[in-house]
Amino acid sequence: MVVEDGLEYGPAKRRALKQLGLPGRTALPGNDEVEDAVMAYISVFCTESQPGELLALRHLALVWMERMAGFRPYLGGAVWHGTATRLSDIYIQLFCDDCKSAEIALIDHQVDYVPRTVTGFNGESVEALSVHAFCPELNEEVGVHLLIYDHDDVRGALRPDAKGRTPRGDLAAVRRLLHDRPT
Repeated sequence: MVVEDGLEYGPAKRRALKQLGLPGRTALPGNDEVEDAVMAYISVFCTESQPGELLALRHLALVWMERMAGFRPYLGGAVWHGTATRLSDIYIQLFCDDCKSAEIALIDHQVDYVPRTVTGFNGESVEALSVHAFCPELNEEVGVHLLIYDHDDVRGALRPDAKGRTPRGDLAAVRRLLHDRPT
């Protein structure tokens, strides 16, 4: 469901419970286990298409990160970790001195967006500005979600995850991902 339908891990787990007819309190695998299963699935069924799709999404993420560079953007999620396919959305966290400044920047550039409230990386509610951006390499629209955090939240955002990885990357890190990719 994550690869074939583009679902995030939480909704995919809930849909799986429903499809299997299991009670809502059934123990679910952790996100690391789901991510490992997604990687295994991609390595078997998507070896030809996924690398190009991931590259296209990373290019589009870089465009948006450069566009929003004044707000200290960090790329996270499947596009950062390498499990994204053409159905995946792009998640960019912005660390702002003024939470409305990113929204004003989109308005100034006449970008249509939808404001939402989503769950942030610490489980708290954060504002998100969601846009549809055309991805030339995929020849389709992709969801780009700009999650707005306070400037000081960046310190906690860089702690390694359970696998010891950096959970998100800044502009320089994304450029390195694109430059250092296998040919």
